[in-house]
Amino acid sequence: MAFLKLTEQNVNGKTVLIRADMNVPFKDGRISDDTRIRASLKSIRYCLDNGAAVIVMTHLGRPTEGEFKPEDDVAPVAAHLGKLLGKEVNVLNDWRENPPKLQAGEIAMLQNVRINKGEKKNDLELGKAYAALCDVFVNDAFGTAHRAQASTEAVAQSAPVACAGILMTGELDALGKALKEPVRPLVAIVAGSKVSTKLTILESLADKVDQLIVGGGIANTFLLAEGKAIGKSLAEADLVEESKKILAKMAAKGGSVPLPTDVVTAKEFAESTAAETKPIGDVAADDMILDVGPQSAQALAEFLKNAGTIVWNGPVGVFEFDRFAGGTKAVAKAIAESQAFSIAGGGDTLAAVAKFGITGQISYISTGGGAFLEFLEGKELPAVAVLEQRGAIR
Repeated sequence: MAFLKLTEQNVNGKTVLIRADMNVPFKDGRISDDTRIRASLKSIRYCLDNGAAVIVMTHLGRPTEGEFKPEDDVAPVAAHLGKLLGKEVNVLNDWRENPPKLQAGEIAMLQNVRINKGEKKNDLELGKAYAALCDVFVNDAFGTAHRAQASTEAVAQSAPVACAGILMTGELDALGKALKEPVRPLVAIVAGSKVSTKLTILESLADKVDQLIVGGGIANTFLLAEGKAIGKSLAEADLVEESKKILAKMAAKGGSVPLPTDVVTAKEFAESTAAETKPIGDVAADDMILDVGPQSAQALAEFLKNAGTIVWNGPVGVFEFDRFAGGTKAVAKAIAESQAFSIAGGGDTLAAVAKFGITGQISYISTGGGAFLEFLEGKELPAVAVLEQRGAIR
């Protein structure tokens, strides 16, 4: 990918506008997880340390455009950012009427961008208004890269310089390494409750990977496609034919979709329910498959042991319940011990990474949810495409 990078820019004496993703969760009125704020610090500090004035913009929650409510105020985010930086971060509410005049080393934050009319519709005039605030625009919000919005796409069209921040650059370099220039064998793990939500991803990956591992409800649907009885497990019978096509595509290229030969079942979906491990052929009509069995987990670990590149999206079982976490734990351990370049993304995946304590053993943790999935699917990410366009015009 050809795009300008923040670390290539001379920002001394300039005003830099950074689109960050600081859409953090709150509990009892306080920020409960500041991971996204901390992930944005490298680009902000780079600019401040190199003599720039910085304006940060982010979204928070899902406000209605044009209607400001107290819960949509980014003031708590700005205050927390200020604590981390050791600087005061003022919130700019009337920035269009009174454009800020910051000195080198100063930092401020625009009010929640999703309150601005035209933000979601990628209004060009709003994008121009953002761009007028800066000498350099930096997109460091990979988590929003799949959306063409005024603060991600239109602003990049109009800014004097548009480049990728340190976090964005890291994401794109890691994903490019994993999918566009992988060390083979390339193994992808795609799991989740439904084939329908990840069908196009599975189809796209089947063209790229050497082995495709599926888990959760997706694996149950593939088991149906192979004529296996799955009891009352979560599955999508109407997508059996699509699953068969993916199985055939992988087989035709000499790859495979390894499906469980043993599973962990329960009579109901509950943390306290009794678990029973059995061969796939012994699944009863009233059984629910909630995890792969130890034999299958070991087989998956062997696939991962020999991989050159691993892309992971989704746990292979109901890992939130400890008695159904064995399969996901085995997969996590195998990835951690593998010499492969590994990249993990998606909320449930990152929760599993954290639960099993392997964060430091994954080559790259993606901060993007929807953007990560759309990249896997092979879709163009609008906010990245505009950076590539601007990078080509020098």
